[in-house]
Amino acid sequence: MKLNRNVVAFTGGGTAGHIYPGLAVADELKELSGKSSDMRVIWIGCSKGMDKKIVENAFGPSGKKTAGAFYGIPSGKLRRYFSWQNFSDIFRIIAGYFKARKILRKEKPYILFSKGGFVSVPPCLAAKHLGIPVFTHECDFTLGLANRLNFKSATKMFVSYEETKNSLSEKDQKRVLVTGNPVRPVFYDTNPEKGLKFLGIDENHKKPVLLILGGSSGARQINELVIQNLEWLCKNFIVVHQSGLLNNDDNLEKQLHKKYKENYKAYQFIYEQMPDVVSCADVILSRAGANSIWEAAVLYKPMVLIPLCGSGTRGDQVDNARFFERKNAALVLVGDDANSEKLKEALSKMLTKKTRDDFSKNIKSMVGDRISAKIIAGEIYYVINN
Repeated sequence: MKLNRNVVAFTGGGTAGHIYPGLAVADELKELSGKSSDMRVIWIGCSKGMDKKIVENAFGPSGKKTAGAFYGIPSGKLRRYFSWQNFSDIFRIIAGYFKARKILRKEKPYILFSKGGFVSVPPCLAAKHLGIPVFTHECDFTLGLANRLNFKSATKMFVSYEETKNSLSEKDQKRVLVTGNPVRPVFYDTNPEKGLKFLGIDENHKKPVLLILGGSSGARQINELVIQNLEWLCKNFIVVHQSGLLNNDDNLEKQLHKKYKENYKAYQFIYEQMPDVVSCADVILSRAGANSIWEAAVLYKPMVLIPLCGSGTRGDQVDNARFFERKNAALVLVGDDANSEKLKEALSKMLTKKTRDDFSKNIKSMVGDRISAKIIAGEIYYVINN
């Protein structure tokens, strides 16, 4: 099959964390190619869920002859525990493989870039079988199951941490490049005044702004901690709470907003305004998904992290959080420490501007000026043009 140098395929999804970093690379690739380029970018993601909406917000509606298009495929979950759904999901994975193969044969992309997530496994395998080079990126401190499988199909893998590369065999390390985590270009050109205006916060506000993030689906644990301690939080901060598309109670949040007025602002999900909102925040309270951490980190924001842990996770968020903790770039509450008392203790430290400035300084020295998406896009661009 003859490959088309003007087409690049992306895959990944299931959560926003597997999509936004890929979009960051796509943006940089388009920038490298020039405005007059005929480059077409396609995205293969979950046929159900938020994937299509997020990608089409960036690419424009699918079905039109635009510079980008979204294709949905069936997706099964790769569980590490017994579930009857494992059996039915096998058929979804097989169906996803053949659907992805059909899409790739039609579009003939020169490269497939994977950002991970269960949906990315069938396209990566299909690309390998069709002779399409596969590049993949692992944003977490340890490799997820999807990327362990994708790495077998990959020409090259990008990782966020040097320690991730060092954990692999000497042979595998030859196919790995440390880049950091791709962050959308808009996070490098933010406007905190716009963020405050969107939130309805006066520019001369006295209290620090606390931005609470639980990921695109939300985090029940964080939401419950916020509600339990909202009076204390609103006494000390202006609280901006993104509760998530799933784990939220819209009616309760409206009542709380009415009670605490300008000190509590709740949103299910913040889309295009998020970069400006993060830039105007003084402190971030968040899960420890790689996407959320790095978007805050490139803006040098002090963080209090409550990583997802327990039997339902492989512990990647705990690893991410501990890495930032070791660099004195975040305070971390794990397991039993994620309680009201410890939360207030951690956030009380962040009330002091000097403490926030110290954390920001540590984050800046850790992140540096490396723009990961540019590095990855440059690697892809070089392969396409050589």
